[in-house]
Amino acid sequence: MNMKPIYLDHAATTPTAPEVVQAMLPYLEGTYGNASSLHSFGREAKTAVETARGRIASFMNARPEEIVFTSGGTESDNFIIKGIALSRKDRGNHIITSSIEHHAVLETCGFLRKQGFSVSFLPVDSNGLVNPDDVKKAITNKTILITVMHGNNEIGTIEPVAEIGSIAREHGVAFHTDAVQTFGHVPIDVDELKVDCLSASAHKLHGPKGVGLAYIRTGTKITPLLHGGDQEKRRRASTLNVPGIVGFGRAVDLAGTEMHAESSRQSALRDRLMEGLLAEINDTRINGHPIRRLPNNANLSFAFVEGEGLLLSLDMEGIAVSTGSACTSSSLEPSHVLSAIGVPVELAHGSLRFTLGRDTTREDIERVLRVMPGIVHRLRAMSPLARKGAIS
Repeated sequence: MNMKPIYLDHAATTPTAPEVVQAMLPYLEGTYGNASSLHSFGREAKTAVETARGRIASFMNARPEEIVFTSGGTESDNFIIKGIALSRKDRGNHIITSSIEHHAVLETCGFLRKQGFSVSFLPVDSNGLVNPDDVKKAITNKTILITVMHGNNEIGTIEPVAEIGSIAREHGVAFHTDAVQTFGHVPIDVDELKVDCLSASAHKLHGPKGVGLAYIRTGTKITPLLHGGDQEKRRRASTLNVPGIVGFGRAVDLAGTEMHAESSRQSALRDRLMEGLLAEINDTRINGHPIRRLPNNANLSFAFVEGEGLLLSLDMEGIAVSTGSACTSSSLEPSHVLSAIGVPVELAHGSLRFTLGRDTTREDIERVLRVMPGIVHRLRAMSPLARKGAIS
């Protein structure tokens, strides 16, 4: 008998909610105008864009004019980090970030280093937390930007963003947070977080791919990444993705209605999954903070096995998980996040990330708990590491 496929890789992307698809359809068919056009077709499209902008701004306690629509989280990170660095290079050249950021941030900072900027990569503790005191100590009179993620995409740890934001304001330094994993999953108030800029992406909260946002607080000077037309108040040139933006707005509507209940429900399922795996499989550890973590994230390391083997074995059972960030899934190197929190290389290679969504059920979790022990036992029986007990 064929079993229902189970998708537990929502940190990579989420299925587009049916309500979102329905909201987008009119803008893929009859209402196809360019939102920059002055005729009725364009005005109708622009109205839809501005309605979505207002809903999204309200969701995060921002002003509509502070929201810039982009193609996704990666573009938003690039736009904000490069834009602030370039706009403030006459004041300094120092950027502070953490060692566990998404590659969209790390690679952007690496690019700026080649352009003459200095970047401090702060360490994290064994749970993946940045110490705000380390941020304060790293600030110099040349520091122009601090960028620390809100929630980690691999291990789920939620960073002390508000505390870091207070430090940034005290020193007059611009502060950005990558909130791609938290937006729509935990409450976000840009004033409470004390952020000047924030990145988010629609496809992480059951919206469409190819659309994201950059929140830029009023008064924050930023140099555009894309040049061309005068869309988005000359901050980002490009024809607006009207269907995507409408879908983003509808996904945020759903999150506003469901977030608190879903957070509680998914947290309970996540805890059942982690506790069950720890109880049934020896030599297993949880990665990430035990409490300050995303409600849908469970990251565990299984000694004496390879994560790829676990992933493929689960896939044969119709269960989709990840060995880490989808952006680096083809890499043979151990996760930079797991390395940063001190997980031994061999154990890091045996790690899996399970991330839940609005469609995840208790039955799904119980099925994973039924099949995982057998898979691990079979793979360990073939592992030379298990025979040698080689994991320290």
